[in-house]
Parts: sequence; structure tokens; C-alpha cells
Amino acid sequence: MHYLDSVVNLYKKILRDTELDHLRFHDPQHTFATMALQNGVDVKTASSMLGHYNVGFTLAIYAHATRQMQEDAAQKMGSFVTQAM
Repeated sequence: MHYLDSVVNLYKKILRDTELDHLRFHDPQHTFATMALQNGVDVKTASSMLGHYNVGFTLAIYAHATRQMQEDAAQKMGSFVTQAM
């Protein structure tokens, strides 16, 4: 049996045991990437923790902008514009 097959089978067993069998194999990686960036982990570190060699890949595929991230960005830009005036 190939190593990846073993990992996938273990993952499926864990999901069945926890009644979370609707999660795809990469869903936790998407969540990790998004939550790490939202909480201030720099993208290079998050990317390396996910085992990616390319930060662009991590950002394009795994990281998603959350409502909180958008609100934080709007607040920061609002403060910047207010100070600039």
C-alpha cells in the first residue's frame, strides 16, 4: 500500500469516528491557511507549515478572505484615509 493511501484511509476513519465524514481531505488545510493568516501568521510561514514550496500556490488555492479580514482591512484603510486628510 502506498503511504498516501494509508494517510487517506486513516483520515477517513477519523472522520467516520468523529461523524465528520463530509469533510474532504484538503478542507482542514484550507481552514488552517485562512485562520493562520487571519490571526497574523505570515504567509511564508503558513505556506511552509502546509508543505508548500510556493507561497502563491498557498494564497491562490488554500487561503480565503473572511468577512473579519475584510472588515479589518476596511477599518485600517479608513484610519489611514482619516489620518491622511
